[in-house]
Amino acid sequence: MSTRKKGVYAGKIKKASQMLFYKRHAKPGVKGWELHKALGADYPKVLDVLDDYLKPMDLQVKTVFEEEKTPEKPTVDELDKARFFIAIRDVATKDKLMGWRVDDLAGLAITISYITAKKGQAARKDVEKLLGEKITNWKVGLNIDRYIRNGYLMQDDKGQLFLDWRTRAEVDQKKLIDMLLNAEKQKKAIEEQPQEEVAEEDSEQ
Repeated sequence: MSTRKKGVYAGKIKKASQMLFYKRHAKPGVKGWELHKALGADYPKVLDVLDDYLKPMDLQVKTVFEEEKTPEKPTVDELDKARFFIAIRDVATKDKLMGWRVDDLAGLAITISYITAKKGQAARKDVEKLLGEKITNWKVGLNIDRYIRNGYLMQDDKGQLFLDWRTRAEVDQKKLIDMLLNAEKQKKAIEEQPQEEVAEEDSEQ
């Protein structure tokens, strides 16, 4: 967008920044309909301009659709139902992961992948059993509670776990599953390699 157009949106950008940076709800960010009411029907364009301003600071305006399916080209009506907030642009930066141990992050990745594979929900007891095979048993319950507190998971009164807003905002679920599948293939290849070498030696003799 041109400098002139950015100038036209200056007032709206300031208002949008105030709304997005100031936490007013339990969850961060602002609903689309709130931005629509405060900024007008062109608020998606205002957010695009704000996103450009945030790039040098490695921040971005993030859009989260709270339904499981994210529309490819969302309409204003669909955007009105979404949630917008400020997030770190590079989610892999060191500061983003500060305070998380590697095994905690591995447990989160496994949990998200498992729930995704189960079409968006899984019994907590099943997740606990799975994590118990990967990380220290006494940490399993504590980790799941932490994932819930931080907005990656939510749990209903029947003990079912679902992916929450932060997972949809920060995690590319398809890439995560592909990465874990590739890692599993590499692990199997390494485990099978000695057997293949023995078989080749036997055939040569």
